[in-house]
Amino acid sequence: MLKTISLRLPKFKLEIYSIIILITVGCKEPKKETITIAAAANMQYAIEEISNAFTKQTGVSCELVISSSGKLTAQIIEGAPYDIFVSANMKYPNEIYENKLAIEAPKVYAHGQLVLWSMDKELVPSLEILTDSRVVHIAIANPRTAPYGQSAVEVLNKNNIYDAVADKLVYGESISQTNQFIISKSSEIGFTSMSVVLSKKIKDKGRWIPIDKKEYTPIEQGVVLIKREIQDSTNSRKFYEFLFSKDAREILEDFGYLVAE
Repeated sequence: MLKTISLRLPKFKLEIYSIIILITVGCKEPKKETITIAAAANMQYAIEEISNAFTKQTGVSCELVISSSGKLTAQIIEGAPYDIFVSANMKYPNEIYENKLAIEAPKVYAHGQLVLWSMDKELVPSLEILTDSRVVHIAIANPRTAPYGQSAVEVLNKNNIYDAVADKLVYGESISQTNQFIISKSSEIGFTSMSVVLSKKIKDKGRWIPIDKKEYTPIEQGVVLIKREIQDSTNSRKFYEFLFSKDAREILEDFGYLVAE
């Protein structure tokens, strides 16, 4: 059962929480065993399925906070009460670890894949078409806080077209907002995660192509257990271990993630 609830954390900076989506997965009443998972926006659909499977198996409910990895890191450093951080790269989990806010060193749970996606029926997605006059806006996630945005910029630079399309770039605060730019057609085309276009809610909408993995640095997505002084980490560790289980790996693979055995 999914239930959307509002986030009320008045002691943290409001600007940090500007684009949070909070979802309760497997919610039970009265609320008993619950863990809070901060997850990168590219994982939104996959983490919902993984959390549902985890709750079904263990009875432990999960609250999901979805945002860009950079914003979630800032929130954790500010003291946000999250138990686990499921990031879109290893840089931010390592930052949490270096700030002594993690129980142990982070670990890679999957590799993400970048795609180019368009809802415009007149466009066939390709890197070459980005310089075409028909493309006025290209959506990418903010490269300062979103790893998939960083990868998109890397692709544009490697193909020597960044300067030619720089004025066309429209930055979403996260992959979630970037997707909205593409879905609403306010951007004719954009870069997103393969996990998005393979999700049940998005699948078969528009056209997309995978970006050759040689065009960008491998997107190593990491997870880390957050140190909570006043809370038992038993259930958090259960989820952490479940993320590396066969069941979770199969879900990740269904969403286009590359998962090592």
